Amino acid sequence: MRRLGTLYRGAAADLALARRRYAADPVVGRLEALVGRARHLVYDAESRRGSVPGFFARDYWRLVRERPVLLALAWALLLGPAVLAGGWALGDPAAASGLVPGAYQSVTQPRQAGQDLGLTADEETVLSSQIFVNNIRVSFVGFAAGIAAGLGTAFVLVTNGVLLGTVFGLAIGAGNGVPLVELVFAHGVLELSCIAVTAAAGLRLGWALVDPGQARRSDAIVAQARPAVLIVLGTAPWLVLAGLVEGFITPAGLGLGPVLVIGGALGIVYWALVLWRGATPETLRD
Repeated sequence: MRRLGTLYRGAAADLALARRRYAADPVVGRLEALVGRARHLVYDAESRRGSVPGFFARDYWRLVRERPVLLALAWALLLGPAVLAGGWALGDPAAASGLVPGAYQSVTQPRQAGQDLGLTADEETVLSSQIFVNNIRVSFVGFAAGIAAGLGTAFVLVTNGVLLGTVFGLAIGAGNGVPLVELVFAHGVLELSCIAVTAAAGLRLGWALVDPGQARRSDAIVAQARPAVLIVLGTAPWLVLAGLVEGFITPAGLGLGPVLVIGGALGIVYWALVLWRGATPETLRD
């Protein structure tokens, strides 16, 4: 079993190198098919050994880090439209306000600097919960939509990026930027990270349909389905953690400074684990 794992990691490292340097070469497709078939042997054997702790301590992070291009694409599809929509909302708030659902309208109403959102504690909790539930929905829908050649995932990311940017742009223009950050930042950084990771898993499925390499499309999809689903399962506890922060930290009204520290720390811890625990011996040598 140890020998199989060593050979699998070597083949995976060769595949990563081939994707970077020889993307158009037919050998890439053959390597993808080989690694896809070998993955079942490796992970099935590990699952039979009941290595749940090993999955959460090591394998999940390696799967997240395994396809950096798709991960970067997911971030770009989410944050790119958000930045553009935010600029548009600042420049033309009258038109942009039409895109904002009624549940979020309170953060777009003009207020003097230093004022809060004008909501009761219960109303702030409801608003924060609505944002959290929306992000949960986006995480799972974005993954599932990947089966439509990745186009569904891209659509989900872009539309939610536009909504995110529009709300923040209108809030900043109305003088509500700081109160909104205090309301969502503590759990928002981790939630957006989970959205990007699960969306990248969806894009992984979609890319197997678009470019199966030398394998049949059905075989390519099956080969990518297992790691994609494992990524979603491994991300779920982090969404639960974000929910706990939203439920217990956000209502405490800690102020801007502590909220920035908590949200930033959660994001740093998550991505540090991706870089640290997701590194293979071959990656470290590179």
